[in-house]
Amino acid sequence: MPRMRLYSGPLSMFGAKAQIAALEKGLDFDLVMVPFEMKTLYEPKHPDVARINPKRQVPVLVHGDLEIFDSTQIFEYFEDLKADPPLWPRDIAGRARARLIEHKSDEVYFPPIIRLMGLQEKPDDPAAVAAREASARFYREMEGVIANKAYLAGDFSYADIAFYMAQLFGERMGAPLTQATPNLLGWRDRVTKRPAVREVVGPMAAYLVSQGRPLPQFLASLATAR
Repeated sequence: MPRMRLYSGPLSMFGAKAQIAALEKGLDFDLVMVPFEMKTLYEPKHPDVARINPKRQVPVLVHGDLEIFDSTQIFEYFEDLKADPPLWPRDIAGRARARLIEHKSDEVYFPPIIRLMGLQEKPDDPAAVAAREASARFYREMEGVIANKAYLAGDFSYADIAFYMAQLFGERMGAPLTQATPNLLGWRDRVTKRPAVREVVGPMAAYLVSQGRPLPQFLASLATAR
């Protein structure tokens, strides 16, 4: 079967999720970074992305005659394609819990972060206050989930990839982690040190710096290392 092609973008949270997972799995793939500009974003759309994904968004994965989109669907394909190293827990209940965290990261935590994107200059706007409160509630929930574990579902998993990338964007948009969740801060440090994460997030940090955009402090060493 030919090498996979993974379509992503320089600041795509969901594309980064898929890219980190592929690296953690040790999969061979070609990365296609679609055109992106801060002012126009992803316009015009990459023709392959527009053709394959009705939502016209990255990530998109092409493997032979298989064409799929959505980071969660790509996770599942990777796990079926290459069982080791596993990125879902082996036991049924553990796998269900990890999948729920992955889902919540995208569908519960991230929507308030999206609302913050247009309110960074209006921190006292009621919508911004509500979004930060929602993120803080999620942080407290994840603080309880991780407790004294190294990672959210025990061993490193797709759940960690999903929440790490979502929280990175939360940090950028004004919903930072604080000392109120020390276990979660330690978890984020551990994830940041993983080689696959550094390989993906390093260029993202460097891109932000090149565009004069603020960089979360926990990513500073990644930007300067490049």
